[in-house]
Amino acid sequence: MSDAAPTRAPLDDHTFQVDLRGLVDLLSHHLYSSPRVYLRELLQNGVDAITARRKADPAAPAAIRLTAAGGTLRVEDTGVGLTEADVHRFLATIGRSSKRGELESARRDYLGQFGIGLLACFVVADEITVVTRSAADPDAAPVEWRAGADGRYTVRTLPHDARPDPGTTVLLAPRRGSEEWFAADRVVALARDFGALLPYDTAVADDAGTVHPVTDTPAVWERGYPNPDARRAALAQYCDNVLGFRPLDMIDLDVPLAGVRGTAFVLPSAVSPAMRGKHRVHLKGMLLTESADTLLPDWAFFVRCAVDTEALRPTASRENLYDDEALAAVRDALGAAIRDWLTGLAARDPERLGRFLAVHHLGVKAMARHDDDLLDLMLPWLPFETTDGHLGLDEFVRRHRVVHLTDSVEEFRQIAPIAAAAGLGVVNGGYTYDADLVRRLPDLRPGTVVDSLDPDTVTAYLDPVDPSVELAAGTFLGHARTVLDPLSCEASLRAFHPVTVPALLLDGRDERGERARAQAESEASDAGDALWAGILGALRGSAPRARLVLNHLNPLVRRVLTVGDPDLARTTVEGLYGQALLLSRRPLTAAESALLNRSFLGLLERAVHETANDDK
Repeated sequence: MSDAAPTRAPLDDHTFQVDLRGLVDLLSHHLYSSPRVYLRELLQNGVDAITARRKADPAAPAAIRLTAAGGTLRVEDTGVGLTEADVHRFLATIGRSSKRGELESARRDYLGQFGIGLLACFVVADEITVVTRSAADPDAAPVEWRAGADGRYTVRTLPHDARPDPGTTVLLAPRRGSEEWFAADRVVALARDFGALLPYDTAVADDAGTVHPVTDTPAVWERGYPNPDARRAALAQYCDNVLGFRPLDMIDLDVPLAGVRGTAFVLPSAVSPAMRGKHRVHLKGMLLTESADTLLPDWAFFVRCAVDTEALRPTASRENLYDDEALAAVRDALGAAIRDWLTGLAARDPERLGRFLAVHHLGVKAMARHDDDLLDLMLPWLPFETTDGHLGLDEFVRRHRVVHLTDSVEEFRQIAPIAAAAGLGVVNGGYTYDADLVRRLPDLRPGTVVDSLDPDTVTAYLDPVDPSVELAAGTFLGHARTVLDPLSCEASLRAFHPVTVPALLLDGRDERGERARAQAESEASDAGDALWAGILGALRGSAPRARLVLNHLNPLVRRVLTVGDPDLARTTVEGLYGQALLLSRRPLTAAESALLNRSFLGLLERAVHETANDDK
């Protein structure tokens, strides 16, 4: 038996075959978001070709001319051009870019490096004709390259007078169904959208021979203005024209290391923090995307940007930014610029900051929940409803080292007058995000204590009455307890300010939860759902009951405490309970609505009856 390794048959080398129609379909349905990108690729080819020629000859002409006439499109540039060998090497080889050498340093990150830019034209045309003459080889004859979407192409040399000057001309005729993309007005609009900031003179001629300028440089944020007001007006008009809104304010953006310059425009109306910003990004003058959503930190949802960048990388479709370390650094730098703007407003222009927060305070609070730096920055300025009025938390903490927090808007409104009179510092935690932010105060402002406000805390600040007074009111309080017991409520007598409040209903979170459970159990029993009623009954809690605290300082309460008629006493208790319910501004249950209605009618009937007796 031989130990020699078995011999292998020689392997044949094969070359991948490319189905151009399939590739074009892939481009049109998966890589590019719209056929409109074909014009961007034509403009980019022209820009890259001129850049390559000017690298060798800085005085070379630099112009791109588009002609949309007769339903066709002609794009001519004064760029570097190609020889016949270049045509075979680059135009006919997918994945190889003519810019690998000349433009490696100038346009390292452009889509030309993938060698598929010209194929974008097949999305709207069945045939591409390129006539080109090389500036690098003055003796080379012009060359015509004609290619079809089926993958076949022809190359032929032309007489020297067919194209006397270096450069390239691309000719396209629309495929069936794509005629709209070749209409003159559409070509002008697309060219201006993509190429307004291109470094070279670009224009479009239509059927009538009218020439429409495309480039409008320098960018509006780069121009000189006679004064700051004129600059603000120009930027606001640009935002209105391009982004579609009149900005509340504007922020200059400048990151020299990444060659990023532009403006952030503050939205004039509130938006959800969950809505990611859609920013307009130009890459070396060419519009890259109008919907870049990773350019800014998530918390900067209240601005929309328009910027031009020199160094950020595009994705393969060149319709968004590649999320890499460079973009992360730019994102941090732009976020710092927006923070500096906020800090500057806080220090120098509180009125403008107030206008900003009046619109975007809810969104800022939403993001500040997860961003300590943002919360610390905005803490003095974010408005909160407190017993001292609408204040920033910094000012409130200076007044109250212990901050009490209510669970609901209704609870705050119910006890705010009493708490304010007692000197308690209470913040309304019922609004979205407010409770979360207030509870983080001890971490941001050491020494601050935050406590949830419960009925026991409030009761501790209410003055007890003299025992003899409470003893004298015993009969009335007994009637009150009889009326309130079915409502899971107790009655007590205290003295507190303001004297205009006859009764206070103290109803904490646990009490509200137990009441909701009891109501659901009752409704289940009434509906004959014994199983669900039994489950709810098993969940019965031992939470303390709600409390109706009668104010002995109130003249009306002092009078009703002496009522001896049991029916009138009970009706009066129902009326005081109902009035306290209304002060709490919370939704009433069916039983509470019935009680309120019954007490009102009872007191009205009593008043009418007594008036009738007096008339006799």
